[in-house]
Amino acid sequence: MNEYFDVVVVGAGPAGAVAAALLNQRGFSVCVLEKQYFPRFVIGESLLPHAMEILQEAGFADAVAAGYGFQYKNGVVFNWGDRHARYSFTDKFGAGPGTAFNVQRDRFDQILIDCAIGQGVTVRFGHSMTAFNGAGEHAKMLVQPDGGQIYRLEARFVLDASGYYRAIPRLKGWESKTDWPMRQVHFTHIDDHITDSGFDRNKNLVAVHPQHRDVWMWLIPFSNGRCSIGVVGLPERFADLRSSADILHRSVAEIPFLARILARAEWDNDVPFMYLPGYSSSVTHSHGPHFALLGNAAGFLDPVFSSGVTIAVHSAKLAADLLTRQLGGEPVDWQHEFADTLNLGVSTFRSYVEGWYEGRFQEVLHQAHTDEDRRMLSALLAGYAWNPDNLYVQQAGTFMM
Repeated sequence: MNEYFDVVVVGAGPAGAVAAALLNQRGFSVCVLEKQYFPRFVIGESLLPHAMEILQEAGFADAVAAGYGFQYKNGVVFNWGDRHARYSFTDKFGAGPGTAFNVQRDRFDQILIDCAIGQGVTVRFGHSMTAFNGAGEHAKMLVQPDGGQIYRLEARFVLDASGYYRAIPRLKGWESKTDWPMRQVHFTHIDDHITDSGFDRNKNLVAVHPQHRDVWMWLIPFSNGRCSIGVVGLPERFADLRSSADILHRSVAEIPFLARILARAEWDNDVPFMYLPGYSSSVTHSHGPHFALLGNAAGFLDPVFSSGVTIAVHSAKLAADLLTRQLGGEPVDWQHEFADTLNLGVSTFRSYVEGWYEGRFQEVLHQAHTDEDRRMLSALLAGYAWNPDNLYVQQAGTFMM
């Protein structure tokens, strides 16, 4: 006998938790399948203010603010040589929150899914979807629990929020090669011991290599005296080094500002040095009969503007709103109202990511601007990439000319 839910969500990360909570609040039965057990380590610790307004709607924001003492965040600083470009999210164009948090993702994701469970969402950890069929009246799935017997689920709709795992694309062979260069990421957490007054702990730091402007490092401060630190670059930039530890140490030494503020940092702790061989991704289908892909399950751009969680939760809200209409009997055009609408913001980020690695957007960020230009740039950097009233959204490609 099959189990039945209105909606099955695959993946209990931010996108899955937000979608499940929103749909549960609207009276639908929701089951979340998560193949891992929480807490677990995930990269992507920097939230943007736009994500905070979606977390508020899902009923999560108060728990995040009260949770584990996450680091308050109000902007970002871009460093290249002796140049610093500072952007404050509290002085931005348009409505919406102007602050966010830097979060340890194991704790953050646990808070979100615990809130969803508290709201009444069914969540099953250690359960993996092993087969999916979207044909027919309902979606049909086979689910394998750890140490248990495979069982069947049916749902009116399935939202794949499985992130890099991409459950449905893997099962259907819909993963595709991206046309983006496959840059490497090397990262860890350090006990930073920063006392330099030139570093603002309420802002993330993005530092560009003095010679190779396509190589950059992030420094994301936490409230416990640690920072997430990572370096991004093409494989050939690191080919002469053998380990992520060596790559990170040398990268810091070669960026004068980082070398100065991290002179007393302790690198050896309980967080290992980690490596992603290539992070950009794409799929051939983002939706279909009885399913849609959320966030990283549909593809990932680049970590430079910390847009990953924001795109994930934006896609979750968009899908939940459309599903509320569809399950209520209204016609919904998933290509136009979901894929194309989501892509308005994603393509905006993409334009500026491309401009970043070509050096053009780096120059834009360091230029002298009018107060209005700075506010529009601050809004973009705060995650408001779907606001057509912002000229830096409306004319994203033009500013890269």
